[in-house]
Amino acid sequence: MIETELCAFSPEACRTAARAGVTRAELCASPYEGGTTPSAAAIRLARRVPNLRLSVMIRPRGGDFLYSDTEFRQMLEEVRFARECGADGVAFGVLTPDGRVDVQRTAALVAEAGPMQTTFHRAFDMTCDLSDALEEVVRTGCTRILTSGGRNTASEGIGDLRALVVR
Repeated sequence: MIETELCAFSPEACRTAARAGVTRAELCASPYEGGTTPSAAAIRLARRVPNLRLSVMIRPRGGDFLYSDTEFRQMLEEVRFARECGADGVAFGVLTPDGRVDVQRTAALVAEAGPMQTTFHRAFDMTCDLSDALEEVVRTGCTRILTSGGRNTASEGIGDLRALVVR
């Protein structure tokens, strides 16, 4: 069976994707912000789509990936809510001011996710060293990384993607 995933910005997009044979969707809000956490209603409605594994974006706002203590507590609550709604996974990314993965906060989000899949999203591409970032993400217990190899598109970053896969 071929696995397919797409980014969806509404429950209707999730339904359309499932009808087209997509097997997993990452539900987000605010496409022009690069994706933020969707509303509670959107999560609940998307979770009801049959034959579709659902991952939920956990990002309280657009912009950088440096979060205040209040924003981080919100992220923990949003992970908990997604889990309680039956989401299969969550996607998030937390960095430090010096461009590294915030290992402590990311590990706390992974722990809160419990049995759900966890994806470190494209904040990975904003790190100062992809190779170091890979090791940091692995240390957090995160199960997946969404990356374009540090470039705008995966096609542009294919060489770095190959190196990361080997590593």
